[in-house]
Formats: sequence, structure tokens, C-alpha cells
Amino acid sequence: MTIHIALLRGINVGGNNKIKMADLREALNRIGLARVQTYIQSGNILFESDEDEADLRQRIEQVITDEFGLSIRTILRTAEEMNAIASSCPFTEEQIAKAGKDSVGEVLYVSMLLEEPPADRVERLKAFETDGEMFHLIGNNMYLLFNPSIRNSKLAIQADKLGVPTTVRNWKTINKLAALSNEMAEDKKA
Repeated sequence: MTIHIALLRGINVGGNNKIKMADLREALNRIGLARVQTYIQSGNILFESDEDEADLRQRIEQVITDEFGLSIRTILRTAEEMNAIASSCPFTEEQIAKAGKDSVGEVLYVSMLLEEPPADRVERLKAFETDGEMFHLIGNNMYLLFNPSIRNSKLAIQADKLGVPTTVRNWKTINKLAALSNEMAEDKKA
């Protein structure tokens, strides 16, 4: 079976869309997903399934609606895709270090999109890049670097207007999800 990571948009952020991860794991087990585990409270779910991605996404979104009364977009990545995201950061160590020196929190993020955004919208987004706010789009993943913070970033606001469902995770979370998916794969072999 394939290891997947489901990334839920806007779960347990700012007191909104509250879902207890234990309840979410139970609900996903009931719909037949295997080896379900969650990471932190922001809607990061690892599981195994051989189902088609579109069917999985629809079933996950439906169980969240049915069980929790929430309409939440779900972005899926396989373990292989998450490892590729983690190993393909387009920013240099120098750029990351420079941003981190003046930052107020995390500086590196990945916005995972349901599909590649329209080229004209990506082109418009380039107008919001500065020395402190940069992005690189690689397929359906957008790497974002913020100095000093994502909180008041014009680039972050505009990136959310690409016309494609998306969810954002910081670099630490991306790497942890890749590591957890690798652990799941190793456990499977044992």
C-alpha cells in the first residue's frame, strides 16, 4: 500500500475549525484507511491506502463534514512526494540564514497546492517579491521565504489568491512529515 500524507487546511488555527486528532484518527480508521497517525494539531495525517488520490481526498473531506460539521480542503502527497519536497528546497543556505537572522519566527514554508496554478497568476505574484519575501514554484509546491515574518507578508496574502486550493506548512513540519513517512516505510518492511 502507498503511504500518503493528508494536509488539512485551517484546522485548529486561531481557535477555529477545532478537531481533536484522536477523534480524527478514529474517523479515518472507520473509513478504511490503514496505519493512521497524526502529527501535531494542525491537520497532518499519515496513512496507507491503495485508493486513487481524488477518491481519497473526497472521502477524507466527506468524513470531516459528516463527523465534525466542517468543510475542510485536503491536499494529499505521497511519502515519495513529501521526501522530494524536503530535499528540493530552491533557496540557498545563505538566503535562509539571512532571513533567519532578522526573523520573528519561522522563515521557510511550503505551500502545497492541489494543482499547478495558472501561469498568469504566478506571474502577477512576482510583483510582490522583495529581498525579504521570495517564492519558487516547483510543480504544485510553492516554497516561500519570509523575512522577518509570514504574519504581515503581502506575498503570503497574494499567494493565497492563486485560484487553487492550498495549505501551508513550515519547513520543520515538512521535514518531520518526510521523516515520519520514512519511519512508516521502514516499519512496513520489518
